[in-house]
Order: sequence, then structure tokens, then C-alpha cells
Amino acid sequence: MQKKNKNSFKMGNILTFDELPQAVAILTKEIGELKKLLLENQLHLNPTQEEQPLDIHETAKFLNLSVPTIYSKVSKRELPALKQGKKLHFLKSELFEYLKRGRKKTNEEIAEEASAYTKKKGGKNG
Repeated sequence: MQKKNKNSFKMGNILTFDELPQAVAILTKEIGELKKLLLENQLHLNPTQEEQPLDIHETAKFLNLSVPTIYSKVSKRELPALKQGKKLHFLKSELFEYLKRGRKKTNEEIAEEASAYTKKKGGKNG
């Protein structure tokens, strides 16, 4: 019987019973390597860790609010949260958006919006 090297198994080839253990070993090794690459890529895709879920205590610290205030805001649907079982989790990206919504506009921004609004209204009526 002719011995095959470890890379000689091709997709679609019919394997003999004697070749199966070697083929399974090769497949197991390749799957392990693929899994490792996928996990490494997953870490590189999210370098800012904004999508890492925070628990309620981490969220309270991040927002500089008390835990009861966090629960209150979640129950009023003011703060976006994920719920798994009885535990709440929060995404940093959504917490950043929450903070941005509370941002106060500068006088310059308000003046620019007012100017754009009056021009828009003047153009429709004029």
C-alpha cells in the first residue's frame, strides 16, 4: 500500500478504512488552527472593546451613577440594556451614545441651527 503524505488528502477523494485515522487527525489539526485564527481575528476586529458588555457595577462606575439610579433608568427605558436571565448588561458603544444624547449644545451651534431653520422656513413661505 502506498503511503500518502499528510497533505495528500483532497476534498472529494474516497478514503480507505486504513486512511481514515490519519485523515481525521489532519482534519482535527486544521480545525484547531482555523479556530485559533478566528479567535485571533475576533480580537483584532474589536480593538476598542466598545462592544464588550459591562455589568451593572461597571456601568455605574463608567457613568458615575449609583447602581439604583442605573436600575431606575433601565426601568424607565432611558438607558439601553441587555438582559440575560436576571442580569443586566450594557454595551460601551450604547453608553457613549446615551452620554452624547445628553450633550448640551454650544451657543454657536444653537445660533447655526436657528439660522438654518429660519432660512428653511423663509424659503418655503417666500
